[in-house]
Amino acid sequence: MHDFDKLWNYNEPGETEQKFRDVLANTNAQESVEYALELRTQIARTLGLQQKFEDAHKLLDQVESELKLEYSIAKIRYMLERGRTLNSSGKKEESIALFLEAWELGLEVKADFYAVDAAHMLGIAAQQDQQLIWNEKAMDLAEKSPDKRAQGWLGSLYNNIGWTYHDLQEYEKALTVFLKAQEWREAHEQVIETQIAKWCVARTHRSLGHVDKALDMQYDLEKEMQTAGQDEDGYVSEEIAECLTLQEKPQEAAPYFMKAWTILSKDIWLKQNEADRLNRLKTLGEKKF
Repeated sequence: MHDFDKLWNYNEPGETEQKFRDVLANTNAQESVEYALELRTQIARTLGLQQKFEDAHKLLDQVESELKLEYSIAKIRYMLERGRTLNSSGKKEESIALFLEAWELGLEVKADFYAVDAAHMLGIAAQQDQQLIWNEKAMDLAEKSPDKRAQGWLGSLYNNIGWTYHDLQEYEKALTVFLKAQEWREAHEQVIETQIAKWCVARTHRSLGHVDKALDMQYDLEKEMQTAGQDEDGYVSEEIAECLTLQEKPQEAAPYFMKAWTILSKDIWLKQNEADRLNRLKTLGEKKF
């Protein structure tokens, strides 16, 4: 594992970008050219996460011009980040061919970690009837791979598969996979990811009509995060509000809707893609009784 990959903080892409640029500035002649190319693909990824898609593409254009046949890992990482940038900027169809090529090359050179990444991205970008197939391919490779990094994808894959089932309204199947994700996260002592898995389990209980159970689980999660001194979570507040609404308790739900709107309205992606959802949170939060 390259040392710079340890610097990733996906929640703070701007901060990570600066760390990567510092590493790049201090890269010396002893480092391989491929190392620097891989690092630049990750700088491009930080730009994409900041919605700076044009800048990301320009950097990836530079990387592409310097790729050589023998730089197989750099080429895979280039294709992954070009694909991610296209997918995140609304050009999902254009991303698919890149992820497919990354998958095939990853298998060819036995780079399981990156092959799983490519399959997992196809599970997001492909047509809905193909998403589960690709997630299951990724899961199968991760479970069988001797590469510990490839195995590390399993928590995310269980989460993605769970949401695919949820989108298909196969809620019992979704619940089974989300519980598997929670068990995996707990076994690997991933605190934040375990909390997300618990949220997914509770959300699926709401979809199944188990509103009381879902609400109790979200309250427990809220308390757990408060006890740990963590920031309030807008998604937890949103779910509490939705459950209270289903219990016909709009007055109790209102402050949770407002809390959810206050937090989630700061999210750039939600503002661009879920404006109606945010407006609804604000409207219900401001409701007077």
